[in-house]
Amino acid sequence: MHSIAHRFTSSEIYPMTFNTENEPGVHADIPQQTQGFTFNHTMVRIVDPEASLPFYTKVFGMRLLRKVDNPGGEFTLYFLATTEGEDVPEDTDERARYTNTREGVLELTHNWGTENDPNASYHNGNDKPQGYGHICFTVPDLQAACAWMDENSV
Repeated sequence: MHSIAHRFTSSEIYPMTFNTENEPGVHADIPQQTQGFTFNHTMVRIVDPEASLPFYTKVFGMRLLRKVDNPGGEFTLYFLATTEGEDVPEDTDERARYTNTREGVLELTHNWGTENDPNASYHNGNDKPQGYGHICFTVPDLQAACAWMDENSV
């Protein structure tokens, strides 16, 4: 028995036209000046890339699309995304364009030296003052995903 996986687009699942929910302050019309804007990525600061990269690449199956070292600023950027079924360019310049124009990218920022600083930490968003809350993954089977997280000490 063979199965063919098909990644549904939102228009295949939800064929209705939708613009926006109506709440105070929501601009109902999309300004023409914003045509072509794409929400690309969210940045999260990390203390230790050797701990963070396996977490996102193994536990969540993300792929490292780009690594950018900035010696002047003493930091490294890691751009990750889920790429199942996508043709990711091998050429470095083409992959940079691909990464910079796609949606759903996670940028991990490592400030050099924090991995050796016992006092290094970042605000978790849950302590006062509350702020940043979480990143979200949609999974096909919640029970299986929870079991996988348990297996990986999440």
